[in-house]
Amino acid sequence: MFVYVVRRLILSVVTLLVIMFVSYCMLRLAPGDPTRSNFLDSSNAGISDSEKSEFYQNDSMRVKLKLDKSIIRGFYEWMCEVVTHGDFGESATVEPGRPVVDMIKERLPVTVKLNLLAITVSYLLAVIIGVYSARFAESLFDRGSGFVLFMLYSLPVMWVGIMLQSTFCAGGTFNVFPLRGVFDPPAEMGSFKALLMELYHYTLPAICLAYGSMTALARYTRSNMLEVLNCDFIRTARAKGLSGNQVLWKHAFRNTLITLITLFSGLLPSLIAGSIIVESIFNIPGMGSLSIQALSSRDYPLQMVLFTFSGALTLLSILIADLLYTVADPRIKLN
Repeated sequence: MFVYVVRRLILSVVTLLVIMFVSYCMLRLAPGDPTRSNFLDSSNAGISDSEKSEFYQNDSMRVKLKLDKSIIRGFYEWMCEVVTHGDFGESATVEPGRPVVDMIKERLPVTVKLNLLAITVSYLLAVIIGVYSARFAESLFDRGSGFVLFMLYSLPVMWVGIMLQSTFCAGGTFNVFPLRGVFDPPAEMGSFKALLMELYHYTLPAICLAYGSMTALARYTRSNMLEVLNCDFIRTARAKGLSGNQVLWKHAFRNTLITLITLFSGLLPSLIAGSIIVESIFNIPGMGSLSIQALSSRDYPLQMVLFTFSGALTLLSILIADLLYTVADPRIKLN
């Protein structure tokens, strides 16, 4: 396994380099750049031609961002700084002069907490609903849960978020949860109470982020469980006198884990991308809101570190899924 992991890490590094290069090329080939972004806003319509000309000739900014060089040369010099000094550059427009790595470190914990909670909710509900829908196939529970799941899957995230706010937040029908933001526990607050308060603030955003993936996971779980429950080894287990729950969870469910693990490799990156909308609705200062600011202001250094992070996260989730295969099914060998 060690040799396999090392080979996969080397391949992942090469793949990540390709992702970074393609991302850099797309940014450079797109119209405009950070030195001109201010003039794309209608609020700057009153700026004189001389001021515009002076701004366009901002050589120091262009040199700093390596916009005065070719795409190949600019990417090479940027990569040299990343590899030798771990320096991804400084923000050009969102927070000018601030290292982009510091901005990521500040926002990343918020998004990680939100997505971990969303993944936990998705898998717990999806497994329970999917397994029992398969066990009681064509029952009232199966038909009712299928109808609810398809209805939830068709609802847009933004509409669900707004409806959750108008129903369960301040000013809505039930004033149960906070409307916006996250909880920043004071130093004197105990760790357990601080955890409960954080979970309280993350509840609605996590539900909003999790319901879509939960519906898909539940249906995949149901279809795979139906297939496994009709296999010969399940009939043998029942003939040996094992209880229904033993057959269901110890034998049948374990054979559906491969599908759930495969879906995990694509679920984690998609949740990070989906948190852009959720964080905007609930005004959460995470990676999603930072991505919107970076894209709207053409902050090249910040966009590059975000692309790098997303690519690394995708490759890492695929590697974790491959390693989990051997845990779920010892017959699988990593070669």
